[in-house]
Amino acid sequence: MALAGKTGTHTIKLLSIKGNILAEDRKYPTPEQFFIDFPLYEKVEYEDPDLDKGWEVKYYDGTFDSYCPGCNAHSIFRRYWPNGRHISYGNEKWVNVGIFFVHVACTRDTSHKLTFIFLANGTTLQKIGQTPSVATLNVYDIKKYSKTLSGNYYGEFTKAIGLAAHGVGIGSFVYLRRIFESLIEEAHSQAQQLESWDEGAFQSAKMNERIKMLEELLPKFLVENRTMYAILSKGIHELGESECLDAFPIVKVGIELVLDEKLEAKRKQQKLDDAKKAISALGSKVGR
Repeated sequence: MALAGKTGTHTIKLLSIKGNILAEDRKYPTPEQFFIDFPLYEKVEYEDPDLDKGWEVKYYDGTFDSYCPGCNAHSIFRRYWPNGRHISYGNEKWVNVGIFFVHVACTRDTSHKLTFIFLANGTTLQKIGQTPSVATLNVYDIKKYSKTLSGNYYGEFTKAIGLAAHGVGIGSFVYLRRIFESLIEEAHSQAQQLESWDEGAFQSAKMNERIKMLEELLPKFLVENRTMYAILSKGIHELGESECLDAFPIVKVGIELVLDEKLEAKRKQQKLDDAKKAISALGSKVGR
């Protein structure tokens, strides 16, 4: 998912990755996207005929999956109404809504709650506070990459998420690009051990060409979507904060897919190694 629109106040267009292409999902963020993915203070501007879409946020009454800090695991959250459930927006003017709270409770333990604070003003809606933070809710999902990313790059991944959660788009792109470059350098180190490797050609090549040279050692998704590096570089040097924030979720998902492929390859190799050892041990036992 990503958001594309005007700098400052957004006219929203949501995008998602389907295979290797981007597809438009809907015009405005869902309540769940607003709660979990949206950074603070980013405004969503609703067209007059669509103002009732904002009520979907204020009067949200559904369930969604998210990390629960109290359980330290994923859980299903349901809307919690401290003063009882009530819906009266048929007579309520959107322009007069002002600040409102959305509380949700973990269905495993209802004492575990998430709180989101919104400001509705004119035709815009923005999240102005929440507990726990966007970063806290999202960092849990990348813990599985801690042993896949070498050196300090796992920490840099968490920093990228934290910066994006606080509305710092360009800074988040800097960290994502460093992670991307680390994946290329890891494959480069392996390639240098090959007799046929041409280091001179590699050093004089552009990143797109380097990835092609290393394609046998890189995850397939990275090779097929090597334009991610150009997107990251353009974000750092040419795009504004808002545009980088719009693109961040898509690029983050792209890097996660690359890391997922590396995790799967490592898991498969471990399974092969274990099977070889087991078969060897069984052969020795049977041969006695």
